[in-house]
Amino acid sequence: MTTRADRERRVQDMAHGDHLCLAFADDAEQRRVVTAYVSAGLELGERVLYFADRRDPREVLSWFGSAGADPQRALASGQLRVTTAEESYLAAGSFDAEALARALRQEVRDSLTAGYRGFRVSGEMGWALRHVPGTDQLERYERRVTEVFAGQPASAICQYDARRFGPHALDAFDRCHPGAVEMDELYAAPGLRLVPGFRAGQRSLRVVGTVDYRATDALAAALETTLDWSGDVWVDMSALEFIDLAGVRALAHAAGRLPADRRLHVVDLAPLLCQVVGMVGWDETPSLIVTARETAS
Repeated sequence: MTTRADRERRVQDMAHGDHLCLAFADDAEQRRVVTAYVSAGLELGERVLYFADRRDPREVLSWFGSAGADPQRALASGQLRVTTAEESYLAAGSFDAEALARALRQEVRDSLTAGYRGFRVSGEMGWALRHVPGTDQLERYERRVTEVFAGQPASAICQYDARRFGPHALDAFDRCHPGAVEMDELYAAPGLRLVPGFRAGQRSLRVVGTVDYRATDALAAALETTLDWSGDVWVDMSALEFIDLAGVRALAHAAGRLPADRRLHVVDLAPLLCQVVGMVGWDETPSLIVTARETAS
C-alpha cells in the first residue's frame, strides 16, 4: 500500500522530473518552501520561472534576497523571471491547459539552449478560484505537466493555499501530482519524526517511527500545536511502527482538550493497537475517532 510518506519529498531532495504539490496553511510555510526551491535552482545554474497570484512579485523577490540570493542580478541575466497569473496562465483571457503545457515544454528547451543546467517553475494556483473560462481544465493541466517534465532536466512545485481551497478540491489537485512537498518536521530524532502536512485535503500530523517513553513528550507537544489548527485534527499513523500506552494516552488527552465541535481522528492505526484503545476505554472519548489500518487479506 502506498502511504503519504511514500509520496512526500523534501524540497532539498527534489530531482529533475519532479512535479510536486505544495499544500500550505500559513504564509510562513509557503515562504520557507518557495524560498528554498527557487534559491536552490539559482545556485545550481537552472533557469527559474515564478508565477505570482496573491503575492506581489516584489514581495516574492524580497524572500529570495533575504535568503542570500541576488534576485536583481538573476532578473537582469534572464536566469529568473517573476510574473503574474494574468501575464501567464490567463494571458489570453482564459485558461488553456494544452497551450500552457506546450509553453512549458518550450521553456525547458529554451533554458537548455541558453546554457542553463535545467528549468524549474513554481506557481501560486489561487487564480483557479476566479470565474475565468477554462479553469475546469486545471486537473488535466497538472497531469500534462507531469508528462512534459518526465525524464527532462526540469521540475515544478504548484502551490495550493488550504485557506482558500476546500478539502475536496485540495485533495483532487494533490492527486493530480505524482508527489507532494514534505513540510519541516515538528520533531525529528533517531526513530521518530512528526511531520505536519495534509491527508485527503485535511491538515494532519504524520507519525513516522516509534513512540515510546522517550518520545511521549515530543508527541504531546506536537499534538498541542495541532490544537491551534482550524477544524478537526487528523493524525496519520500509516508509518507508525510502535506506540506505547503513554503515547496513546497523549492522543486521548489531546482529543479531550478539543472544543465540542471538533474531533481528533487517529487514522491507519494498527488493528491490535485499536483493540488496546478499546480495552482501556479511550474510544469512549467523544472527540476521539480511531480508524484501523487496512490489512491485506
